[in-house]
Amino acid sequence: MRESFELPHILFEAAVLRALEEDVGSGDLTTEACVDADAVATAHAVAREPLVVCGGPVFAAVFRRLDATLIVDLAAAEGARVGASTRLWTVRGRARSILMGERVALNFVQRMCGVATRTRAFVDVLPVGSPTRIADTRKTTPGLRAIERYAVRVGGGRNHRDNLGAAVLIKDNHIVACGGVTAAIERARAITPHSGKIECEVDTLEQLDEALSAHADIVLLDNMSIELIVEAVRRTRGRAILEASGGVTLERVGELSRAGIDVISVGALTHSIRAADVGLDFEQGPEWA
Repeated sequence: MRESFELPHILFEAAVLRALEEDVGSGDLTTEACVDADAVATAHAVAREPLVVCGGPVFAAVFRRLDATLIVDLAAAEGARVGASTRLWTVRGRARSILMGERVALNFVQRMCGVATRTRAFVDVLPVGSPTRIADTRKTTPGLRAIERYAVRVGGGRNHRDNLGAAVLIKDNHIVACGGVTAAIERARAITPHSGKIECEVDTLEQLDEALSAHADIVLLDNMSIELIVEAVRRTRGRAILEASGGVTLERVGELSRAGIDVISVGALTHSIRAADVGLDFEQGPEWA
């Protein structure tokens, strides 16, 4: 059974509106000059390369926000792997409205498909049966976090904390500002709700030992070599969830998982992604005669 993905409209409607306001401005001079007001058309969003489908709800929202009379068909399922030349989504109605929304719609879905496709690549190189999770980070495009994190889920990854208030994650600068690993963990525990977990970043085995002694729930091993990670797993012995981050490439995923890492967080899933190649093709039909 195919997994169902949900992206509530409230999480992206404001981003869609801002993008349309930015692009449409006072109108579309080219479209108004070249296309009759009563012309109708059918256009298809087409994959120009193999990709993981992502962004149908946002694609539809762009056009419906511009013109409620437009009809949008989301033929391709979110999360599906498709080849080049596959039709993903179709929009029908006033040609002017379709042309005005084309660039904004493609800007969103090209990035979303890019994130989902890259995430799937990381998930695919996990060893068969591995319990290790691939997760994102907060290194997202300002204002687009909700849709980028949705794209990670569509690609088979998991989300890290949504925002600063979602969980405690003690980073290196917190440790310096607070005066040490133990002090930071103890102060965090004093105000953390009973349902919350405390995660602490470490970059040495000595800091790991200190975090474990202070009963951190999750320890993030930052930029550690595979040799240090193997030793960190041995020392931890299941007393905390271990997360690896920093410089993670596709080539390293297998060895990190086999070493016993529980979570691999990858900032590159969102912060430096290549947009997928998706285009919008107009049909030549009787409506243009």
